[in-house]
Amino acid sequence: MPLKKLLILFLFANMIFLHASYSQNYSAIDSIVLKYPDFGNTTKLAERIKIDFTSEHDKARAIYSWIALNLEYDLETFLNPRDKKSFSAKEDADWAKKKQLNDASTTQKAFRSRKAVCEGFANLYAHLAALTGLKCQVVTGDSKVDLPDIGRRNYLSNHAWNTVQVDGKWILIDVTWGQGSYDFKRKVLVRKFTPIYFDMEPKYFNAKHYPEAAMYKGNTGNKNEFLNGPLIYNDFIAEKCEILMPFSGVINANEGDKVTFKIKNVSKGDDLYYLDKKEEKVKIENLKEQDGVLEFQITYNRKQGRFITLYLDKNALASFKVVPKTI
Repeated sequence: MPLKKLLILFLFANMIFLHASYSQNYSAIDSIVLKYPDFGNTTKLAERIKIDFTSEHDKARAIYSWIALNLEYDLETFLNPRDKKSFSAKEDADWAKKKQLNDASTTQKAFRSRKAVCEGFANLYAHLAALTGLKCQVVTGDSKVDLPDIGRRNYLSNHAWNTVQVDGKWILIDVTWGQGSYDFKRKVLVRKFTPIYFDMEPKYFNAKHYPEAAMYKGNTGNKNEFLNGPLIYNDFIAEKCEILMPFSGVINANEGDKVTFKIKNVSKGDDLYYLDKKEEKVKIENLKEQDGVLEFQITYNRKQGRFITLYLDKNALASFKVVPKTI
């Protein structure tokens, strides 16, 4: 075969390989979206996404990246929430129409102002998904984001996220948390593009989200398991950690009791610690590691407060609430 033909075949095969790799390369998708100009409307943005990306998976990711990179969380509305709109209608069809109009208004406001709370983020994602040919739904329910959420008794409807169909499978997305988070301790908004909330494994997603509609619950577990579970953080999810002990996020312990922890995918050589009440670092000693599971004990001291938060390399990993044993 002539050298020219061999070279053409090689280049063609290489292009196919690169395209297959590119479909799984989030950073490539994100970098393209990052360079997008300012679009005048959602239709033009959706058309550009359809030109640049052909697979359902890549389009879904591109929408996630664009919203997370371009929208800011509306902190003022979060701290001073307005009353939720209620719709009164004699017929279900009238109610649905009013809600649809309200959702459309929320969507366009989020796009124009580049600022929204979770409802605006989720509605905008669903809107752009529809424009690019994707099946998508907005899910509302409870979320676990702060220490008081561990073991609380009441269920809240305080958050909105998405589920989108990609190649016949419904995946979970929280684009609100993709743009950053609210630091409850410092009471500031932390803008940080967080890729992990796109197509997150359900076991991690469900530890932080609980849908109010029965149709979305699936294998999420029951409400009490969600409310009493530990509070897990982004690094826990990114490192694919798993808590084998304790069995709940609510620990029954009195002064001097030893609490046993078993965590998968944390190494003995990692910088694992917790903070005392003065917020000084307490190194965890007597670590045992076997088959990828790290085992250790912490002696509870009530002066440390009601919560134990484990840290890994300066980042929060998981938090637990300590409740005194009843005699």
